[in-house]
Amino acid sequence: MTNRLAHEKSPYLLQHADNPVDWYPWGDAAFDKARAEDKPVLLSVGYSTCHWCHVMAHESFESHEIAAVLNEYFVSIKVDREERPDVDSVYMAAVQAMTGQGGWPMTVFMTPAADPFFAGTYFPPEDRYGRPGFPRLLQGVMEAWQSRRADIESQGRRLMESVAGMKSATAEDGPLPYEAFEQCVADLAAGFDTRYGGFGSAPKFPRPMAYGLLLRHHARTGDDRARDMVVKTLDVMADGGIYDHLGGGFARYSTDAQWLVPHFEKMLYDNAQLVRSYLELQQVTGEARWGDVARDILEYVLRELTSPQGGFYCAEDADSEGREGAFYVWTPEALAQAAGEDADLAAHRYGVTQAGNFEHGGESVLWLAKTTAEVAKHAGLTEDQVRARLERVREKLFAARDTRPRPGLDDKVLTAWNGLMIGAMAYAYRVLGDPRYLQAATRAVDFVNSRLTAEDGGLLRRWRDGEARFTAYLDDHVMLADGLLDLYEVTFDGAYLARAAELMMRAIDRFCDHEHGGFFYTAQGQDKHLKARLKDAYDGAIPSGNSVAVSVLLRLAAITGDALFRTSAQQTLGVFAKQLKAAPQAFPLMLSGLADSARPPHQIVIAGPRDDPRTQALLQVVYRRYLPGAVLVLAEPGVSDLPKAALDRPMVDGRATAYVCRDFTCTLPITDPKALDAELLP
Repeated sequence: MTNRLAHEKSPYLLQHADNPVDWYPWGDAAFDKARAEDKPVLLSVGYSTCHWCHVMAHESFESHEIAAVLNEYFVSIKVDREERPDVDSVYMAAVQAMTGQGGWPMTVFMTPAADPFFAGTYFPPEDRYGRPGFPRLLQGVMEAWQSRRADIESQGRRLMESVAGMKSATAEDGPLPYEAFEQCVADLAAGFDTRYGGFGSAPKFPRPMAYGLLLRHHARTGDDRARDMVVKTLDVMADGGIYDHLGGGFARYSTDAQWLVPHFEKMLYDNAQLVRSYLELQQVTGEARWGDVARDILEYVLRELTSPQGGFYCAEDADSEGREGAFYVWTPEALAQAAGEDADLAAHRYGVTQAGNFEHGGESVLWLAKTTAEVAKHAGLTEDQVRARLERVREKLFAARDTRPRPGLDDKVLTAWNGLMIGAMAYAYRVLGDPRYLQAATRAVDFVNSRLTAEDGGLLRRWRDGEARFTAYLDDHVMLADGLLDLYEVTFDGAYLARAAELMMRAIDRFCDHEHGGFFYTAQGQDKHLKARLKDAYDGAIPSGNSVAVSVLLRLAAITGDALFRTSAQQTLGVFAKQLKAAPQAFPLMLSGLADSARPPHQIVIAGPRDDPRTQALLQVVYRRYLPGAVLVLAEPGVSDLPKAALDRPMVDGRATAYVCRDFTCTLPITDPKALDAELLP
């Protein structure tokens, strides 16, 4: 027996298709039923790789007793937050307003008019963890609905009005708070964990946008402390259990302060952003070891998260075989069986012990417990011998682990997240030079163009199993545009630049608040059941649409010379000026955009045929450098549609030539790569 969710494509909704709960997807049918039968609505929001979503599903939504109550007294709606981030963001704001916190699974009780009146996250099947049991909660909601209907409806309307007002910032007069950038650096330093890296205590999440802000600060001020915070954090993360030492890729977060035991789900968006963090650190330090981590992440993405058609999948689950982490952890016995004669070496290197370090006794999450030198001393071998044997051990363990049941794969393709990975792949090609990364980026763009683009050029949000659905949101437009600009700066194909500019013009037309500035997440009337259009800039695990918009608009302004783009970026910054000043740590990417906006455009123009070795030599100088806020343009002879930044930048004496333009002034023409390298020094 299945419910209505069996007709959906979302892996998360399909996970609930055989629940005894009479689930509805979000839409007219559910709300029509609620109005017709005068029932409250249960909205349950989660995503397919969410561990506690699995727990609540097993404990409550698979229960026939609980389902009977839901089916008789409620209309139940299940939403995949990754497919419908508009629904998720509105009701998460309501949850946070009511409870002071949020998370998934998200549980919201609403009127038939979609106004929320009670909410929370995970609820156990009986009173536990200081939370009411779900059956008792349902009973309380039913009684309140019967006895206090007028109060509930009034409360819901007021809350929705509050959410709409709270999340719809407007510009205020006064200068932009440029000092908030430096305050964010100071706040990050104050919360920095000097022992293990990262900020604050457990649980610890990677914060790629904060790392980018710190590296920007270092590049512009020479403050080594800012760089060193990033070095420490990314170093310990790459040694810890949050990193998959056999298959590559980072888990979503660490449950402890030392990045040892992760929450094992792997998200496309985390890994896309961390690729860039490690590549930027290689550019800053000149050390290839950081690029090696980026390579391993990308190998994982190419192997496990890339569809045959070229789009990038969303995530891999934390759970397999009915429990979290089963795919990843090792007992000493399993390690010995897989590693054979290298078992002692493997156990020493990866910290596998009889006591274990995971919640299930005797199981260990692999981490780099010992350095190569320490392993060599322990084994009585040279370091070169140990490196060779450890590589062999890794291959053996990977092959053995590959025979285990794999975690679930969320094989949706989301436009926004693909934009992030397209940018990461293009940037990896820029820094590491592997043509497979360029091919992966261009194939993903082709995927979006062919499968996630409507006939009128508009974007769609999600593709899965042959179906594209849901009109795209702000983040889909701006993150794809950002990735296209990264791809343009390594291919100099004008089609990518033109598409990025077109997407931003669509964003300005559909999402911009033309009265007060900034961008709403949804277009006007995009969903008739949602009563709030949110305008948010919080840079959490995923960068906010407004923050990415600022970055893309400034880049486009510098390349095309179109003042509209820069004006729109400045207006967006003005909308959030008060928030940036009050809580700078919440907006690291927007603050990076604010810092870029404070300076005139920084343009690097290379004039010459793209296949000329002398042109490539100049480009490679630029690619090695960490140049935040700079745009790169190729002035190729014979190309008729060059962007404005490339105009009037001729080759000198028939040789490839570089121009570095800052503060509306360009250097004299440079034809020698060494001279260009010196010019690009901070």
